[in-house]
Amino acid sequence: MRNLSLFEADRLTLDGALELSIASLRAYGERYRHWALTYSGGKDSTATVAFVTWAIRTGAVPAPESLHVLYADTRMELPPLQQAALRIMGDLQAYGYNTQVVLPAMDDRFYVYMLGRGVPPPSNTFRWCTPQIKVEPIQAALSSLRQQAGQKLLMLTGVRLGESAARDQRIAVSCSKDSGECGQGWFQVATPAAIADTLAPLLHWRLCHVFDWLYFEQERHGVDTSGVAAVYGDDDIRTGCVACNLASRDNALERLLRQVAWQHLRPLLELRELYAELKMAKNRKRKSEPELRQDGTFAVNVQRLGPLTMKARAYGLERVKEIQRRAGVDLINADEEARIRELWALNTWPNKWTGDEVDGDVLLDAYTVNTLGDVVSQPLLVHA
Repeated sequence: MRNLSLFEADRLTLDGALELSIASLRAYGERYRHWALTYSGGKDSTATVAFVTWAIRTGAVPAPESLHVLYADTRMELPPLQQAALRIMGDLQAYGYNTQVVLPAMDDRFYVYMLGRGVPPPSNTFRWCTPQIKVEPIQAALSSLRQQAGQKLLMLTGVRLGESAARDQRIAVSCSKDSGECGQGWFQVATPAAIADTLAPLLHWRLCHVFDWLYFEQERHGVDTSGVAAVYGDDDIRTGCVACNLASRDNALERLLRQVAWQHLRPLLELRELYAELKMAKNRKRKSEPELRQDGTFAVNVQRLGPLTMKARAYGLERVKEIQRRAGVDLINADEEARIRELWALNTWPNKWTGDEVDGDVLLDAYTVNTLGDVVSQPLLVHA
């Protein structure tokens, strides 16, 4: 088999890309008895699931003792992608593969955590969402599988070159480690006690290979990928949570709304406006005095804004329910709403907050911490 450089200019055909991916699975897969596919529902992840299950089913690679497909259902994905992913999980289950839809714990779900506990919407400086609703649940599921297997798993992911410059650089630096060959997947070995080693068998696939596999090869690989393909069209858009306020624009949702079949989702665009409104000072609590840390020094962010007020949480819940009603989707289900209201009844606040703090828009004497660590006050000239 010909080895490829990560930066080789040759244009592989889809069949050539498949051959390299099969070689990758053969080279590394046979070292492990138990495999796990972590599935996000995006195009690269879907292509990986369809490829691996096809390769096993056709005998192109030896079947492992077990293969588990774990779908990370954050409950915040674009509705058509979530629906397509659940259909694919049904296909895989029909083929006899072990499938598991991994949900965050109830209190960790996006709206329960935000509107029930009062944690403000995520920001680029406080990005609590991704670890909590996606990474940690999948890690817990993998850890359980590792314990059942009694040995390290091989975790298969959909990482590809070309997704981001930073990731490409990391891959280029590490591609020759662990006896890996460039063009044969990205193989990473963890410590013996770790949950899994990782292989990205589609590392070398170009965007055209992914779209060809999703659009035109469904009869070949036997997985209904039409729903995923329809969301992307022929665009290399990055998809994530609905109305993610960490991005400058929700390009994936905007592109989706250009399709007649999904125009009823237009109210979802209002979620970003709601998150921005909830972040405003009038909807949050604020520390009114300097906070003393455990080491005896004062926190630098003296009068920081904190959690959502109870009034803001109630407003947020009604707005999300109204938006989901008009969009015809399920953002907050009955169980989640019940838990949100239960957390209100328990007067639940984030750690180090009691709810007795002043509202964020109340005028206060200003405090700062100088370079010596001393608190300096600046009284208001006029109190309301």
